[in-house]
Amino acid sequence: MNMQRLARREFLVALGFLVPSLAGFAVFYLFPFGQSVLTSLQDRLGDGSWTLANYKELFLSSSFQKAAANTFWFTAISVPLLLTLSLSLALLLNQRVLFRDWLRTAYVLPLVVPVASIVLVWQILFDWNGALNAALQHFGLSRIDWMKSDWAGLVIVLIYVWKNIGYNVVLFLAGLQNIPDQYYEIADLEGAGRMRKLGITLTYLTPTTFLVVLMSVLNSFKVFRETYLVAGAYPHDRIYMMQHYMNNMFLSLDIHKLSAAAVLTAVSILALVAVLFRTERIFRSYME
Repeated sequence: MNMQRLARREFLVALGFLVPSLAGFAVFYLFPFGQSVLTSLQDRLGDGSWTLANYKELFLSSSFQKAAANTFWFTAISVPLLLTLSLSLALLLNQRVLFRDWLRTAYVLPLVVPVASIVLVWQILFDWNGALNAALQHFGLSRIDWMKSDWAGLVIVLIYVWKNIGYNVVLFLAGLQNIPDQYYEIADLEGAGRMRKLGITLTYLTPTTFLVVLMSVLNSFKVFRETYLVAGAYPHDRIYMMQHYMNNMFLSLDIHKLSAAAVLTAVSILALVAVLFRTERIFRSYME
């Protein structure tokens, strides 16, 4: 009985600490999202009748199709690239290399620099009169209007990778340092090569890799800030993302399409996260 009372008391104490956060989450996230779901299923605000016409119009919209396709391809390209580069840098920084401490600090700097400052640097590099075009002209090459051509997608990918690579490197370094050295010592005794040791590393980095992939995917949907500051509300077609579409629907007060787009985006993210969780669970059960 005493143990049950103690457990009940600890549960009530924990619930008391969680109530403020749960209330804030409900007021600012859960209730507004529920209202968006209801609005997306109505033909007008207030006492409108229920309909799926908003979703039908959304799927038939060329702007939505373009925004959804660009967002998909951006995530599909940038996340694997970011994962590969951050893991490679973490493996490098985990070794004894020259200026290791300085490099660790350098990769973390983008996390603490304001977004506006970051965008200003990239504008200086990729503007028509920017540093990169000046270098091209110096070597006798033609200037490129980077943000108004198909190169705009590459620029946004570079900004995304540069902004988020430091966070992923920190996570991978923490995961690498938690791998016991005895696994590598046993591998050395068995005469294992570098690829075999890399396999051991990747196997025991599975939980960290899952976290990094999850955070990278979520951050890929937040690239709107950088894109908006660099290219404005109506950028080149290659970098017209879902956030641009929803922002433009908000400016035109098309609340029904905005709500439908927000619901579809949330459902897509939840489905992707569910797949990641399922994959990680299957892999973990296979390892056990």
